[in-house]
Amino acid sequence: MGDGVTAQNLAPMAHDLSLWGLFLQADWIVKGVMILLLLASIWVWAVIFEKVVALKRVNRAADAFEDRFWSGGSLEDLQDREGERPTHPMAAVFGAAMREWRRSTGRGPEKSLHGTQERVERAMTVTIGREMERLERWMVFLASVGSVGPFIGLFGTVWGIMNSFSAIAGMNNTNLAVVAPGIAEALFATAIGLVAAIPAVLAYNKINTDLARFAARLEGFATEFSAILSRQAEEKV
Repeated sequence: MGDGVTAQNLAPMAHDLSLWGLFLQADWIVKGVMILLLLASIWVWAVIFEKVVALKRVNRAADAFEDRFWSGGSLEDLQDREGERPTHPMAAVFGAAMREWRRSTGRGPEKSLHGTQERVERAMTVTIGREMERLERWMVFLASVGSVGPFIGLFGTVWGIMNSFSAIAGMNNTNLAVVAPGIAEALFATAIGLVAAIPAVLAYNKINTDLARFAARLEGFATEFSAILSRQAEEKV
Protein backbone atom coordinates (compact mmCIF):
# COMPACT_ATOMS: atom_id res chain seq x y z
CA MET A 1 0.00 0.00 0.00
CA GLY A 2 2.90 2.30 0.80
CA ASP A 3 4.30 1.62 -2.65
CA GLY A 4 1.01 2.64 -4.22
CA VAL A 5 0.95 5.94 -2.35
CA THR A 6 4.52 6.64 -3.39
CA ALA A 7 3.74 5.96 -7.03
CA GLN A 8 0.65 8.14 -6.82
CA ASN A 9 2.64 11.02 -5.28
CA LEU A 10 5.36 10.75 -7.93
CA ALA A 11 2.91 10.60 -10.84
CA PRO A 12 2.41 14.34 -11.08
CA MET A 13 6.18 14.74 -11.38
CA ALA A 14 6.34 12.57 -14.51
CA HIS A 15 6.56 15.56 -16.82
CA ASP A 16 9.02 16.12 -19.64
CA LEU A 17 10.55 19.52 -18.87
CA SER A 18 12.69 19.61 -22.02
CA LEU A 19 11.88 22.33 -24.56
CA TRP A 20 10.19 19.83 -26.87
CA GLY A 21 8.30 18.30 -23.97
CA LEU A 22 7.08 21.70 -22.80
CA PHE A 23 5.81 22.41 -26.29
CA LEU A 24 4.00 19.08 -26.62
CA GLN A 25 2.35 19.38 -23.20
CA ALA A 26 1.20 22.98 -23.73
CA ASP A 27 -2.39 24.00 -24.40
CA TRP A 28 -3.30 24.28 -28.09
CA ILE A 29 -3.57 28.08 -27.86
CA VAL A 30 -0.14 28.26 -26.23
CA LYS A 31 1.17 25.94 -28.93
CA GLY A 32 -0.24 28.28 -31.57
CA VAL A 33 1.50 31.24 -29.93
CA MET A 34 4.79 29.32 -29.81
CA ILE A 35 4.55 28.28 -33.47
CA LEU A 36 3.71 31.84 -34.52
CA LEU A 37 6.68 33.24 -32.61
CA LEU A 38 9.05 30.58 -33.94
CA LEU A 39 7.99 31.35 -37.51
CA ALA A 40 8.41 35.06 -36.81
CA SER A 41 11.88 34.42 -35.41
CA ILE A 42 12.92 32.45 -38.50
CA TRP A 43 11.60 35.20 -40.76
CA VAL A 44 13.37 37.86 -38.67
CA TRP A 45 16.72 36.15 -39.22
CA ALA A 46 15.96 35.79 -42.94
CA VAL A 47 15.24 39.52 -43.19
CA ILE A 48 18.38 40.35 -41.20
CA PHE A 49 20.54 38.23 -43.49
CA GLU A 50 18.96 39.71 -46.62
CA LYS A 51 19.41 43.30 -45.41
CA VAL A 52 23.01 42.81 -44.33
CA VAL A 53 23.91 41.25 -47.68
CA ALA A 54 21.97 43.92 -49.64
CA LEU A 55 23.61 46.81 -47.80
CA LYS A 56 27.08 45.38 -48.31
CA ARG A 57 26.33 44.87 -51.99
CA VAL A 58 24.99 48.37 -52.67
CA ASN A 59 27.79 50.06 -50.72
CA ARG A 60 30.41 48.06 -52.60
CA ALA A 61 28.70 48.88 -55.91
CA ALA A 62 28.48 52.55 -54.95
CA ASP A 63 32.22 52.63 -54.17
CA ALA A 64 33.03 51.18 -57.58
CA PHE A 65 30.60 53.51 -59.34
CA GLU A 66 31.99 56.61 -57.64
CA ASP A 67 35.50 55.60 -58.72
CA ARG A 68 34.30 55.45 -62.33
CA PHE A 69 32.27 58.64 -61.97
CA TRP A 70 35.20 60.70 -60.67
CA SER A 71 37.71 59.17 -63.08
CA GLY A 72 37.20 62.06 -65.50
CA GLY A 73 35.51 60.08 -68.27
CA SER A 74 32.52 61.16 -70.31
CA LEU A 75 29.22 61.24 -68.43
CA GLU A 76 27.42 60.16 -71.58
CA ASP A 77 29.64 57.10 -71.92
CA LEU A 78 29.12 56.28 -68.26
CA GLN A 79 25.37 56.51 -68.73
CA ASP A 80 25.50 54.26 -71.77
CA ARG A 81 27.39 51.66 -69.71
CA GLU A 82 25.46 51.84 -66.43
CA GLY A 83 22.71 54.43 -66.43
CA GLU A 84 20.36 52.77 -68.90
CA ARG A 85 20.11 49.51 -66.96
CA PRO A 86 21.19 50.36 -63.41
CA THR A 87 22.01 47.47 -61.12
CA HIS A 88 22.33 49.48 -57.90
CA PRO A 89 20.74 52.64 -56.41
CA MET A 90 23.54 55.11 -57.17
CA ALA A 91 23.63 54.14 -60.84
CA ALA A 92 19.83 54.50 -60.90
CA VAL A 93 20.07 58.05 -59.49
CA PHE A 94 22.76 58.92 -62.04
CA GLY A 95 20.76 57.41 -64.89
CA ALA A 96 17.58 59.29 -63.95
CA ALA A 97 19.47 62.59 -63.83
CA MET A 98 21.24 62.01 -67.14
CA ARG A 99 18.04 61.00 -68.93
CA GLU A 100 16.33 64.19 -67.79
CA TRP A 101 19.41 66.25 -68.61
CA ARG A 102 19.64 64.85 -72.14
CA ARG A 103 15.93 65.37 -72.78
CA SER A 104 16.13 68.95 -71.56
CA THR A 105 19.32 69.92 -73.35
CA GLY A 106 18.11 68.31 -76.56
CA ARG A 107 15.39 70.94 -77.04
CA GLY A 108 17.75 73.55 -78.34
CA PRO A 109 20.06 76.06 -76.67
CA GLU A 110 17.39 78.67 -76.17
CA LYS A 111 15.09 76.30 -74.27
CA SER A 112 17.37 73.70 -72.80
CA LEU A 113 18.39 75.50 -69.62
CA HIS A 114 14.99 76.73 -68.47
CA GLY A 115 13.98 74.66 -65.44
CA THR A 116 16.47 71.94 -66.32
CA GLN A 117 18.20 71.82 -62.96
CA GLU A 118 14.90 71.69 -61.10
CA ARG A 119 13.69 68.77 -63.21
CA VAL A 120 16.99 66.94 -62.80
CA GLU A 121 16.90 67.38 -59.02
CA ARG A 122 13.30 66.21 -58.90
CA ALA A 123 14.16 63.12 -60.96
CA MET A 124 17.01 62.27 -58.59
CA THR A 125 14.85 62.85 -55.51
CA VAL A 126 12.12 60.57 -56.82
CA THR A 127 14.66 57.90 -57.72
CA ILE A 128 16.32 58.07 -54.30
CA GLY A 129 12.92 57.65 -52.65
CA ARG A 130 12.08 54.66 -54.84
CA GLU A 131 15.43 52.96 -54.29
CA MET A 132 15.35 53.51 -50.54
CA GLU A 133 11.79 52.20 -50.37
CA ARG A 134 13.04 49.04 -52.05
CA LEU A 135 15.92 48.69 -49.59
CA GLU A 136 13.64 49.37 -46.60
CA ARG A 137 11.21 46.58 -47.46
CA TRP A 138 10.47 44.32 -44.45
CA MET A 139 11.87 46.87 -42.00
CA VAL A 140 8.34 47.41 -40.67
CA PHE A 141 8.21 43.66 -40.00
CA LEU A 142 11.35 43.84 -37.87
CA ALA A 143 9.93 46.77 -35.92
CA SER A 144 6.61 45.00 -35.44
CA VAL A 145 8.16 41.76 -34.18
CA GLY A 146 10.46 43.72 -31.87
CA SER A 147 7.59 45.61 -30.29
CA VAL A 148 4.77 43.05 -30.38
CA GLY A 149 6.67 39.76 -29.95
CA PRO A 150 7.04 39.94 -26.15
CA PHE A 151 3.35 40.74 -25.74
CA ILE A 152 2.31 37.81 -27.92
CA GLY A 153 4.52 35.59 -25.78
CA LEU A 154 3.04 37.15 -22.66
CA PHE A 155 -0.44 36.34 -23.91
CA GLY A 156 0.60 32.70 -24.24
CA THR A 157 2.07 32.81 -20.74
CA VAL A 158 -1.06 34.31 -19.19
CA TRP A 159 -3.25 31.77 -20.96
CA GLY A 160 -1.05 28.88 -19.85
CA ILE A 161 -0.96 30.05 -16.23
CA MET A 162 -4.74 30.41 -16.24
CA ASN A 163 -5.04 26.81 -17.40
CA SER A 164 -2.53 25.70 -14.77
CA PHE A 165 -4.48 27.31 -11.94
CA SER A 166 -7.73 25.89 -13.31
CA ALA A 167 -6.15 22.43 -13.22
CA ILE A 168 -4.88 23.02 -9.69
CA ALA A 169 -8.36 24.01 -8.57
CA GLY A 170 -9.84 20.93 -10.21
CA MET A 171 -7.35 18.59 -8.50
CA ASN A 172 -7.43 20.40 -5.14
CA ASN A 173 -3.68 19.95 -5.06
CA THR A 174 -1.24 22.84 -4.60
CA ASN A 175 1.85 20.67 -4.67
CA LEU A 176 4.73 22.38 -6.53
CA ALA A 177 5.12 19.28 -8.66
CA VAL A 178 1.61 19.93 -9.99
CA VAL A 179 2.07 23.67 -10.49
CA ALA A 180 5.58 23.75 -11.97
CA PRO A 181 5.07 21.99 -15.32
CA GLY A 182 2.13 24.16 -16.35
CA ILE A 183 3.90 27.37 -15.35
CA ALA A 184 7.06 26.23 -17.15
CA GLU A 185 5.05 25.64 -20.33
CA ALA A 186 3.49 29.07 -20.01
CA LEU A 187 6.79 30.86 -19.40
CA PHE A 188 8.29 29.08 -22.38
CA ALA A 189 6.00 31.15 -24.60
CA THR A 190 7.40 34.38 -23.16
CA ALA A 191 10.93 33.08 -23.69
CA ILE A 192 10.21 32.39 -27.36
CA GLY A 193 8.70 35.86 -27.67
CA LEU A 194 11.92 37.39 -26.35
CA VAL A 195 14.00 35.18 -28.64
CA ALA A 196 12.10 36.63 -31.60
CA ALA A 197 11.92 40.22 -30.34
CA ILE A 198 15.46 40.89 -29.11
CA PRO A 199 17.26 40.17 -32.44
CA ALA A 200 14.52 42.07 -34.28
CA VAL A 201 15.02 45.21 -32.15
CA LEU A 202 18.81 45.10 -32.33
CA ALA A 203 18.82 44.42 -36.07
CA TYR A 204 16.22 47.11 -36.74
CA ASN A 205 18.29 49.77 -34.97
CA LYS A 206 21.51 48.76 -36.72
CA ILE A 207 20.02 48.29 -40.19
CA ASN A 208 17.95 51.45 -39.93
CA THR A 209 21.10 53.42 -39.09
CA ASP A 210 22.93 51.88 -42.05
CA LEU A 211 20.00 52.66 -44.36
CA ALA A 212 19.93 56.27 -43.19
CA ARG A 213 23.68 56.52 -43.81
CA PHE A 214 23.27 55.11 -47.32
CA ALA A 215 20.36 57.47 -48.05
CA ALA A 216 22.56 60.38 -46.98
CA ARG A 217 25.26 59.07 -49.32
CA LEU A 218 22.82 59.03 -52.24
CA GLU A 219 21.62 62.53 -51.40
CA GLY A 220 25.21 63.76 -51.21
CA PHE A 221 25.96 62.26 -54.61
CA ALA A 222 22.81 63.84 -56.03
CA THR A 223 23.84 67.25 -54.67
CA GLU A 224 27.34 66.97 -56.14
CA PHE A 225 26.04 65.75 -59.48
CA SER A 226 23.49 68.55 -59.59
CA ALA A 227 26.28 71.06 -59.04
CA ILE A 228 28.28 69.54 -61.91
CA LEU A 229 25.31 69.75 -64.27
CA SER A 230 24.61 73.29 -63.12
CA ARG A 231 28.17 74.33 -63.99
CA GLN A 232 27.83 72.71 -67.41
CA ALA A 233 24.58 74.57 -67.94
CA GLU A 234 26.20 77.90 -67.05
CA GLU A 235 29.04 77.22 -69.50
CA LYS A 236 26.50 76.87 -72.31
CA VAL A 237 24.94 80.24 -71.63
